[in-house]
Amino acid sequence: MSINGEPLIDNVDYQSLTTRSRVQLTLVKPDGAERNVTIVKARDAGLGIVMEADFASTPMPCKNKCIFCFIDQMPPGMRNTLYVKDDDWRFSLAMGNYITLTNLDEEEFSRILRRKASPLYISVHATDPEIRKSMMKNPEAVHILDRLKRLAEAGIIFHCQIVLCPDVNDGAVLDQTLETLFGLWPAARSAALVPVGLTKFRDHLPKLRNYDQAGALSVLNQAQRWQARFYEACGTRFVFPSDEFFCKAGLHVPEDDYYENYPQIENGVGLLRKFEQVLAERSERGKRMGESGVKRRVMLACGTSIAPVMRRWIDRYGPEGPQITVTPVINRFFGDTVTVTGLLTGRDIGDAVRGADVDELLLCANTLRSEGDRFLDDLTMDEFRALVAPIRVTVVQNRGDCLYEALLGKDDPALKEE
Repeated sequence: MSINGEPLIDNVDYQSLTTRSRVQLTLVKPDGAERNVTIVKARDAGLGIVMEADFASTPMPCKNKCIFCFIDQMPPGMRNTLYVKDDDWRFSLAMGNYITLTNLDEEEFSRILRRKASPLYISVHATDPEIRKSMMKNPEAVHILDRLKRLAEAGIIFHCQIVLCPDVNDGAVLDQTLETLFGLWPAARSAALVPVGLTKFRDHLPKLRNYDQAGALSVLNQAQRWQARFYEACGTRFVFPSDEFFCKAGLHVPEDDYYENYPQIENGVGLLRKFEQVLAERSERGKRMGESGVKRRVMLACGTSIAPVMRRWIDRYGPEGPQITVTPVINRFFGDTVTVTGLLTGRDIGDAVRGADVDELLLCANTLRSEGDRFLDDLTMDEFRALVAPIRVTVVQNRGDCLYEALLGKDDPALKEE
């Protein structure tokens, strides 16, 4: 019922409260009688208790109506899990999910402070209270600075996300946001700039537009000015534009040291650089070993934004043996403004590759849900294989070394060297 006098809400409480070397449990027997037990143990050693259910089964729901929300831009009729809006600080602590802090009453926010939940990943978007409120359509959004300051005072580290919408929170608003967030350093460790993603399903939603090449270049130049200032002040660039801004601007992503240990890689910041770095290392090792791949015609299907980059990588790092083509897939399901590989659907990929004169299709695992069996449009892998037959389909994890191994084809029993 409680540990050290504090009631037990979830696994976060359990893990935090059992780190001491002396733990007092309040237990309830089957007959309803209470019993107190004191356990003396090694500090940080567990008690061997397994929760019957954890917070993943009942996530805290999002209470915002953000003008850029991707879930609000989904078509009807998809599987139920694709419409779930969670805004749960426990997922942020456990998995790096971004949260807004707008759905927490004072009691729950105080629990974050007591539990020293660190690091957290927070969607800020703007530090101007009224602009943030207008973007998130939630009056609770105005309290962001107060809560960030309280996190900092409690010694909690946090990383920030800013989803940029042209003419809404970029320009002078972004300048104010970055200056304010940097004032919370070192508790605030980084700020990622991510361009808004818009689908064709925006009827009755606020009018927004995507960044074009000129707009992306403007954001990158603005970020660069702030990076120089921050780096001179404390040795960190602090603000990092996502890879998508570089793709939209038609620029190569920066080198490895630019990303400072990749604090926001799960947010698409430095993902391309890390992918190329790992691919290059595996390619160099293959060349030293004199490796060559199975001779066959291989196709890579990917989003339109990364297709030019992928072609350069294949030309530079691809193994000898296979004949490799890169096919950009236009996203007709969500609209051609959605250009990333992970949001491609099975039918769009199938339509782009069906009938191609190739032996094998390499499919990025990010196009499938975690179980690896279903695309966003609910097409199953079995249905997809039938759609593109007789082309053989190989699912590849989104890592450079995994791509290289798949291109070699040597460890796949279904392929035989000529």
